[in-house]
Amino acid sequence: MTAEHDERADRTSTLYEAVGGADALRRLSGTFYEAVLADPVLAPVFADFTPAHVEHVAVWLAEVFSGPADFTAELGGHQALLRAHLGLSITEEQRSRWMELMTTAVEKELADDELLRRRVVEYFDWGTRIAKDVSASEPGTDLGEPGPTPRWGWNGLA
Repeated sequence: MTAEHDERADRTSTLYEAVGGADALRRLSGTFYEAVLADPVLAPVFADFTPAHVEHVAVWLAEVFSGPADFTAELGGHQALLRAHLGLSITEEQRSRWMELMTTAVEKELADDELLRRRVVEYFDWGTRIAKDVSASEPGTDLGEPGPTPRWGWNGLA
């Protein structure tokens, strides 16, 4: 049995609880978007950014990490998130830079817990690949039914 396996087996909290809940996710989102808006590679992607975006991302992450399902209840769920990325034409350079800035924000805002940080960053890597793929489609594209909001836990996609 590896040390990583032992660590996972001992984790009884959700990632939502482990990251520190809604307040921690708001701080993470705020720190991240502050860097994004100052970044020459990413700022153009967020030309229509509003402060509400920080809150929406925090609410999305709360649901993904098994906290309150408010994104689905109030903001349109998984379908709405995917639709928001249509037509953005995200490049691999932008996706990679997004990951760099988010990893820095995770290191700054989340507890000094290697496994927790790794699981959160793994979610972002998984999610940004989907966003990049969806972003190549034009607005109005029929996405089909993407299913419920995904859940991410100590072992990845639940």
